[in-house]
Amino acid sequence: VQLQASGGGLVQAGDSLRLSCAASGRTFSSYALGWFRQAPGKEREFVAGINWSGGSTYYADSVKGRFTVSRDNAKNTVYLQMNSLKPEDTAVYYCAATVSADYGLRYPSDFGSWGQGTLVTVSS
Repeated sequence: VQLQASGGGLVQAGDSLRLSCAASGRTFSSYALGWFRQAPGKEREFVAGINWSGGSTYYADSVKGRFTVSRDNAKNTVYLQMNSLKPEDTAVYYCAATVSADYGLRYPSDFGSWGQGTLVTVSS
């Protein structure tokens, strides 16, 4: 599956932003999806994950209660709604896909397909 993330930008602390990740291919609903982020000088870290149907989601503690992951299998798209943004949320955000049926995958190595990333900058 090919992934294309979009929706990043420059916002102020407290603002909201919605990222989208469009996928190509007719088997999108077969994949579990994840959002990761990478800040300058830091390792890529897990943000949120969603199973194939959208019925199960899970989050990193740092974003729980502020971010919401969802998907629309009819549109081959996964979303990340980010509310109450903080300067520490500044990073390049990536979407990723895996065919694994395991729930709760959080490591970059668990995901085999990646989008190109979209930059989110949160000013204080």
